[in-house]
Amino acid sequence: MSVFLSVNVHATEDPMETVLQQLTRGNALFLILILGIGGSFQSGYHITALSSPSPFIQRFINNTWYERYTVPPAGHTVTIIWSLIVSMYAVGGIFGAVSVKCFSGLLGRKKAVICNSCIAIAAAGIMLTSKWAKSYEMIIVARILSGYSSALGMSTHLMYLGEISPRKIRGVVTVSSATFKSLGKLSAQFLGLSEILGCEELWNVVLCVPACLSVVQVLVMPYLPEAPRYLFIEKRDDKACKNALESLWGQGDFNQEMEEMLSEQATMEAVPAKSPLLLLRDRTVRWQLITMSTIYCCNQLSGMAMISTFAFDIFRSTGIPTDQIRYMTIGLGITEMITSISCGLLIEHAGRRPLFWGGYGIMSACWLFVTVVLNLKGSSSWAPYVTTVLIILFIIFFCGGPGGASGTLNSEIFIQSNRVAAFVLFGVQSWFVLAVLGLVFPILIDALDSYCFVIFACMCLLGCVYVFFFLPETKGKTLLEITDEFEAITICGNSFREENRLETKL
Repeated sequence: MSVFLSVNVHATEDPMETVLQQLTRGNALFLILILGIGGSFQSGYHITALSSPSPFIQRFINNTWYERYTVPPAGHTVTIIWSLIVSMYAVGGIFGAVSVKCFSGLLGRKKAVICNSCIAIAAAGIMLTSKWAKSYEMIIVARILSGYSSALGMSTHLMYLGEISPRKIRGVVTVSSATFKSLGKLSAQFLGLSEILGCEELWNVVLCVPACLSVVQVLVMPYLPEAPRYLFIEKRDDKACKNALESLWGQGDFNQEMEEMLSEQATMEAVPAKSPLLLLRDRTVRWQLITMSTIYCCNQLSGMAMISTFAFDIFRSTGIPTDQIRYMTIGLGITEMITSISCGLLIEHAGRRPLFWGGYGIMSACWLFVTVVLNLKGSSSWAPYVTTVLIILFIIFFCGGPGGASGTLNSEIFIQSNRVAAFVLFGVQSWFVLAVLGLVFPILIDALDSYCFVIFACMCLLGCVYVFFFLPETKGKTLLEITDEFEAITICGNSFREENRLETKL
């Protein structure tokens, strides 16, 4: 991540013009595009794709059961099978997150991406034929494989971006993962319209569309370079690393980049690659672990995941007419994508910290106002539309803040020897929380009604306070500089650095 291309830039030159020049001098921009369509795009698509065809799939389950057993299923049977179809995606995601270390370590970044795309294609094939085979069991298997592929693809995508990113445009490059995820959500919402693929005859097709992009990735990736940092630090092939840098960023002098990687390699020799369990026990990265765990937890419990998954139920509870809801969700998807792109333009100017704590603060206020407005919906005709505006405002500050910047931060605060294990830990945490939320949120919204959004407001406020007091700014800094800042954090005069030194002396 500390790799950067040395470019002489005049003080008056537009920074974004400089970014575009760097991205277009080699194959970097094309690689970012290919990684995106097979990485976070797939995750975003599958998160929202199931919403539109849900009534058709439940009808398919009911009809298949009747054809097999010549009796209609009991009322709870269809619900249980449907719940399995929904939740198995997150279960597959947990296993996919655990597999990141194995795939990326043994195969390398590029081969791991290709292998993951093959899994996504296999999942789409099973999903496509499930309707003709009259098997809802095949849908469950396909959802497990899709979740596995989405989790593995997301982590590998972020890891790959972090290891090809020049330091000066690291934020712009890594935040592209959030943009592709938003594009995936929007694509699923758009293709799910009844005028396009959201009909009973094509519900299995709409769930398989991302596989076409996975095929493109499998065909193109062999001709693109491996991550330079992986080649230099883990494979110890300086010649291949230099060739990869030239392929990505064009001809130039890469001595400074190689020296920085050499410095990190020396640090790795003193601190060998760790497993997730060893990383949890390492006090020298305790603040990094606490920080990313808190941010990921606050992101998952901020309410954004529930907007993506249960947008129909949320808008219906606000009083929006049912026939308008599907088009409202497309508006949310467009807002999310535009804001994610804007975050890429802002992150290198504003830095990481303001986007995090400012975003969390405004998101918390949005949910509090949503709670107040929903309690007025019976007496005010304008309440549903004010609620919609507040939800859109929430999405803007999530995607332009914590949602967009989290991937960048995750790639910046762990050295090469800890990075894969960190992706495993936080991937498992994210998918586990998503699985629990998928089961619990419908119960919460029935039990607490509008007051369930107060829980989201409290989590956003927690994220705001934590980031404001404990997250150091990482913009434009090397990994070793960022590590030193985390080690310098103290509470009541004590730090993990001091505790580690004391243990070493004993």
